[in-house]
Amino acid sequence: MRKKILLLGSGELGKEVVIAMQRLGQYVIAVDNYENAPAMQVAHEFEIINMLDGAELDRIVAKHQPDFIVPEVESIRTERFYDYEKQGFTVIPSAKAANFTMNRKAIRDLAAIDLKVKTAKYKYATSYHQLKEGVAFTGMPCVVKPLMSSSGKGQSVIKTEADIEKAWNYAIEGSRGDLMEVIVEAFIDFDYEITLLTLTQNNGNTLFCPPIGHRQERGDYQESWQPMTMQEGHLKEAEEIANKVTKALGGSGIWGVEFFIGKDGVYFSELSPRPHDTGMVTLAGTQNFTEFELHSRAILGIPVMDIQLVRNGASAVVLAKKEGAELPVFLGLEAAANFINTDFKIFGKPITRPYRRMAVALAYGNEEVADLVSKAKEVASQIKVD
Repeated sequence: MRKKILLLGSGELGKEVVIAMQRLGQYVIAVDNYENAPAMQVAHEFEIINMLDGAELDRIVAKHQPDFIVPEVESIRTERFYDYEKQGFTVIPSAKAANFTMNRKAIRDLAAIDLKVKTAKYKYATSYHQLKEGVAFTGMPCVVKPLMSSSGKGQSVIKTEADIEKAWNYAIEGSRGDLMEVIVEAFIDFDYEITLLTLTQNNGNTLFCPPIGHRQERGDYQESWQPMTMQEGHLKEAEEIANKVTKALGGSGIWGVEFFIGKDGVYFSELSPRPHDTGMVTLAGTQNFTEFELHSRAILGIPVMDIQLVRNGASAVVLAKKEGAELPVFLGLEAAANFINTDFKIFGKPITRPYRRMAVALAYGNEEVADLVSKAKEVASQIKVD
């Protein structure tokens, strides 16, 4: 088996997918809108295009004739995927999944309206005045997010009337692509949130990874840990919802399904049809397969019989602090290596900006996950981006 993979999006998650694909003997073309993106550094070929340009997407699909088209980011002209499927190309997990989940409106309406899954109260807004109406509907505090964004960009919490205009401007600035619309959600009084990595396969055998807990700032994850201790009933409910939503979207691959868990039970939040940033904790050897290996096997139709927890683990991000450092230098790696049962991964991003995720620190073992989180944070604190 030697398949040609067209990877649309070449960040750190895409880089790990390429590595996993390489280890299975596959051929990968990495695509992004900037030169020297992380996945390009390990792929066989690369293309630099604006993936929101449908004609450019059509051109590289026609040029490379891939066996699989694998989206890794949100800012893609995903409606073109339906036509690619008609032409006989395989989109991962499916054109419907990629198109729906790249836009919070489509996936939220599918979950809340079509599948009757419990979510936060929500409204959409295409203007500041509509946002004010939405806030009146949901009540305060509430959360505002662009319909298309990633890594928490454009996300904020409204606590007072004075926050509304600021939230609107911030959301539009953080929006990816050309979609100028936001979602405003009622604030859920949750105890914790999880990512439930869900593996759908060609053989119909859907598997779930042990739940991953995580903490966010600015809408972006800072630490994650596996497993997240939770009530068995809540976990079963989350698995049932994840199974229902992924089946409605169709296709094979790993899905990052996010939930809020509170006193009122389980609330569906969001879904990504690809490896999830919080799932980088699996690089600590917490499972028999990382999320990237699971995704690669599902894409290729190589069956996974079961997913086992091997050991506890945690991850903590390393962020850049300043704008525009080209080919950044990483200091403190020797100090970061002086911790037993830890590791770190440098992503290879060619330029910095404030709060950009540049590396991840990992800790693993049989200790309590809270202790592993502290250790991963300590490792991360040793690494400076200059």
